[in-house]
Amino acid sequence: MPIGAPKSLRQCERFFLEPNSSKQRQYEAFRAYFIEKRPAADVARTFGYTLGSFHVMCHHFRREVSPSFFVSPRPGPKVQAKKAAARNLIIELRKRNHSVYEISEILWSRKLALSPTGVREVLKTEGFAPLPRRLDEERPERPRPTVEPTADARQLSLAPRTFVTVCGGLFLFVPGLVALSLDATAGQKVDHPVAGAGAHLVGYGG
Repeated sequence: MPIGAPKSLRQCERFFLEPNSSKQRQYEAFRAYFIEKRPAADVARTFGYTLGSFHVMCHHFRREVSPSFFVSPRPGPKVQAKKAAARNLIIELRKRNHSVYEISEILWSRKLALSPTGVREVLKTEGFAPLPRRLDEERPERPRPTVEPTADARQLSLAPRTFVTVCGGLFLFVPGLVALSLDATAGQKVDHPVAGAGAHLVGYGG
């Protein structure tokens, strides 16, 4: 039968008289019994039940608070507005070989806030494979953590001098440290509060 051609009246009748699903079959049987007032034996025979099983069905039906025969349509997946709004731009940027992190930054700059994870989900849905790992020289220029040389205490000198540092704020605490007289305190014998009065913790200055 071609698509769109109407069913015959006989086919429409069979939809109700010969239902395919078990739930619809129960519904039509109950309707014939309770509404059309057909005898239970006749209804059971028409819809393929034994008389005993049909009586049991009627017993349960009359005691169900809200019998259900038709499936309620489940809501489809909700469209995420952020991903939908950024989808075309994400695809365009990936075709230019941008990473998920770069795409996310560009989206944020255009008021389309979407995390790298969200960008990755859009690309996966659209069938894009992850980019191969880039070498450091292939990555775009941006501020990165730097490795600074380790301080060497042996190079400490208290001789007057000047130098340039990005951590100059630490020296604001030097007067306070001098006022504590830590060099004198370190040379004193101090009773250890845990070991008892007989034990001493000795610190040596310098």
